Amino acid sequence: MKRLKARLGDEGIIVAPGVYDGLSALIAEQAGAESIYLSGASLAYTRFGRPDIGLVSMSEVADAVAVICDRVALPLIVDGDTGFGNALNVQRTVRMFERMGAAAIQLEDQTMPKRCGHLNGKSLISTGEMMGKIKAATDARAADDFVVVARTDAIGVEGFEAALYRAAAYAEAGADMVFVEAPRSLDEMKQIVATLGERVPLMANMVEGGKTPPMTATDLEALGFSLVIFPGGLTRAVAKISRAYFDSLLKSGSNAPFRDQMYDFAGINDVVGTDDLLEAGNAYDEKRFTHD
Repeated sequence: MKRLKARLGDEGIIVAPGVYDGLSALIAEQAGAESIYLSGASLAYTRFGRPDIGLVSMSEVADAVAVICDRVALPLIVDGDTGFGNALNVQRTVRMFERMGAAAIQLEDQTMPKRCGHLNGKSLISTGEMMGKIKAATDARAADDFVVVARTDAIGVEGFEAALYRAAAYAEAGADMVFVEAPRSLDEMKQIVATLGERVPLMANMVEGGKTPPMTATDLEALGFSLVIFPGGLTRAVAKISRAYFDSLLKSGSNAPFRDQMYDFAGINDVVGTDDLLEAGNAYDEKRFTHD
């Protein structure tokens, strides 16, 4: 599998679905994804049943990174929030995520505790402090192909022009990719590409019901974006189908009405590779190592 940084130099946009655990990452891989995105929001939603307002800790994200990278070989982009502190915290976060198998980290310029980029009421650190965090991240990585993505949330706080200024400064500081969060129109998205596209690869974020107009990967590629994440789509789909499942079960007292919308026992074991793993385990059976 080609590393993410090398792939960014190729033609064609990268579509990175959002995942939050080993099963979701595995199914994304089986469906043909070439990269995946570990969403902090999805972790907050699924693990804690809480909103994306900075409640997830670095160690909790690291646990998810380790589980996902142990199960799939896809390049994993990790939502690193603010780096969980100052520049020294950023370095520890980068070292840990890279050691556990991540291909990239996304860092943002919000203050702590951060909140979802499509929520109101955000506040930012200074441009200079964020540039220091980016430099700290690039200094801390063990391999040059570990990608540092710099995100700015300035549109909703300081305005669009300030967001462009910050993004350009973050590219200058050494970010491998920049991400201007929550543009509010197609015109703003075009201006992002016109201003920054010749300097650094650009990332886009599609959030259904968020502040950015919905676009397809093909549309974004035509504009000049290199990568698009769909960070919370799976979580929203799972939440909706989970509600329908529980409603059906509690109303009918049986899974029978929902059978055509779920795997049976054999089906889920096929997805997770139960037979293959048991067969692999047989190679270490004690009978193979018994001496007379």
